[in-house]
Amino acid sequence: MWSRRTSHTLWQLGPLPPLGPELARRAARTSAGQSEPAAAREKCPLPGLKMPFARADIGAFFQEQPRLGNQYLEDAFLQRYLEAHLPPQVLEPVSLDLERFGACVAAEIDSLGRECELSPPTLQHYDAWGRRVDHIVTCPAWKRMKEIAAEEGLIAEAYERRYSSWSRVHQVAKLYLYSPSAGCFTCPLAMTDGAAKVIESLGISGPLVKAFGQLTSRDPRKFWTSGQWMTERKGGSDVASGTESVAREQPDGTYCLSGFKWFTSATDSDMTLTLARIMDAQGCVKQGSRGLTLFFLEVRDQEGKLNGIEIQRLKEKLGTRQMPTAELLLDGCKAHRISEVGRGVASIANMLSITRMHNVIASVAGMRRMISLARAYASKRVVFGKFLKDHPLHMQTMARLEVETRGAFLLLMEIARLLGLEETKMAGEQDLHLLRLLVPVAKLYTGKQAIAVISEGLECFGGQGYVEDTGLPVALRDAQVLTIWEGTTNILALDVLRSLTKSQGQVFTVYCSAVQEKLELASSISGLGSSVQLLQDALHRLHQFMQRVGSKRAPAIELAARDFAYTLARIYTGALLLEHAAQPGASSIDTYTAQRWCKQDLCPVDSEEKTGCYDAQAASLDTALVYEGSKL
Repeated sequence: MWSRRTSHTLWQLGPLPPLGPELARRAARTSAGQSEPAAAREKCPLPGLKMPFARADIGAFFQEQPRLGNQYLEDAFLQRYLEAHLPPQVLEPVSLDLERFGACVAAEIDSLGRECELSPPTLQHYDAWGRRVDHIVTCPAWKRMKEIAAEEGLIAEAYERRYSSWSRVHQVAKLYLYSPSAGCFTCPLAMTDGAAKVIESLGISGPLVKAFGQLTSRDPRKFWTSGQWMTERKGGSDVASGTESVAREQPDGTYCLSGFKWFTSATDSDMTLTLARIMDAQGCVKQGSRGLTLFFLEVRDQEGKLNGIEIQRLKEKLGTRQMPTAELLLDGCKAHRISEVGRGVASIANMLSITRMHNVIASVAGMRRMISLARAYASKRVVFGKFLKDHPLHMQTMARLEVETRGAFLLLMEIARLLGLEETKMAGEQDLHLLRLLVPVAKLYTGKQAIAVISEGLECFGGQGYVEDTGLPVALRDAQVLTIWEGTTNILALDVLRSLTKSQGQVFTVYCSAVQEKLELASSISGLGSSVQLLQDALHRLHQFMQRVGSKRAPAIELAARDFAYTLARIYTGALLLEHAAQPGASSIDTYTAQRWCKQDLCPVDSEEKTGCYDAQAASLDTALVYEGSKL
């Protein structure tokens, strides 16, 4: 019988209900090797015949659990990617670090993550003497996660730049191994990384010197995590009209903040970045995005008391229960202005790029972990006389999930590669355009992929995939937030269109050139010709769509936004898979993966446009369809 806190695997059984007095006596005699009294034996209708389940072990379970091994050593695709891209002098130390860390994930971190799920945070409003303390109580495992993040340099690695532009790739690969076992500690790490990026881009000076040093420290005693307090009562993505918080300048140059933050993740962090409107001497503020300014504040003062902050309540969420998420009242909160007045939204752009990339990491890593466990289970579970892995239909299903996951992984690593170039001043203008486009595309697409792949992956375990004690359902509950955090699918699809508009089409031109370069590399490789042609055709259809719709009025383009973003994701991912299959060390499986990817509809925006989905009447018909029969 497995304890809820025993193994570092996800397959764990909970405590059993207490036995009744008679069953307890029987169990004691059985464990001691004693037989039942004669009177009890005589009650058996067939003396001497051992009846099935007559002395069944309460809670016995006959399906062998999948074990979590070293996720680096078991991920051949990750290893081949690093071998294909990292210089030899970087590959060796990075591989050794990832192999060592993969063992740590299996030996310690995974069990800590499970403990975070079983012991969620609580809010203590008052102490025993009636004083308001607003203390968020987290479990020891959550605190240990913070120590590990510092010791392993999960943030520091990206800013030390030991391996130049490849430091980001190293960090992302490490977080990819860590994320599914982290008990949602990746959320505060995402915001910590984003805060460090913003501070570095704005210039490290004044109070930000200390903050940046703490955010990027490897010393657990100094390491800080950061929050990101942008969401207020009027909603999430529309910060321009939704931000009500105000800031009044003080004689010493600091600011006093007042407002209500409706959704703050990782509220136990040490600091945060937040938006507010500066109030003038007459008590007036400027509305719209140009009225927003970015501020930095420490959550607690030097005495450990909350910095003019009241915690109203913790949120009850579908998933991510391991992490404290709260509603906060800012009432005289001391803060420092770190952006130019009215330039708050522009200043947080770097933070959003980083946190969206972390969202992609969580999506891809979640898919990989579910497949890893399902693969282990398929080699142990016997159904209809043979292992699951020997059933062709089951393997076909898992292969489809594997193709989705490998494609998503390459999209993630492409962002990490481009970000590394940007941070080390090695990126050209085309690299910057491509990074700007791919971040929202990858976030929206992989968020959807994660839910679909993880949901299908749970089916691979049958009923056990639906039982909380196995630790499997939490993966699906936590995945649902990945389409919501840092911008919903539609918000990001519109952001993709915005990137094209602001660059006057240059972003799209760069995208097409990048795809074409990868296709040219793959075209000379045997076995890839037909897949290259399929992608060429899809790219041609995309060009035709842009010519037909690009000149139309805005509503038509907006209706196409989601399908357009999906098209960009599928074509670019296909090009990445073909490029990977064309590398010298690629395997025949890499070729097969690329072939499988390219057999889907690579240009859904063209397919949907030809069916009339973006016609002039489509918007009104869509509304009529949704609200038919409604009195709203």
